[in-house]
Amino acid sequence: MANTKEHKDLAYYMALPYTIQIRFMNDESGQYFFASVAELDGCQSHGETYAEAYESVREAMEGHLSVKLEHGDDIPEPVSEEKYSGKWLQRAPKSLHKHLMERAAAEGISFNQYCLYKLSK
Repeated sequence: MANTKEHKDLAYYMALPYTIQIRFMNDESGQYFFASVAELDGCQSHGETYAEAYESVREAMEGHLSVKLEHGDDIPEPVSEEKYSGKWLQRAPKSLHKHLMERAAAEGISFNQYCLYKLSK
């Protein structure tokens, strides 16, 4: 059976591969780990350790998703990499295009390889 909106429950959403971002903070509040869920605006938490922040944000996700489900609100789902082709069209000034083409030639690689290299730095 396909997952239609009415069949998506809390367990369904909690099993999705949401992007959890955890970073160490050292500010006026002290030192702690701040955790947020990229796809769920406002879903965040913190903890004294990385593991505590992770567990805390998972609990926040449960609450966040439960409220959304209760009110029938749309819930964004993570986007898989399969939806991306890996290519895009980009306009650039002629002078920049020329410069990049020249640098790629000087390196002995293709324009696409050179641009990928520069973007990945």
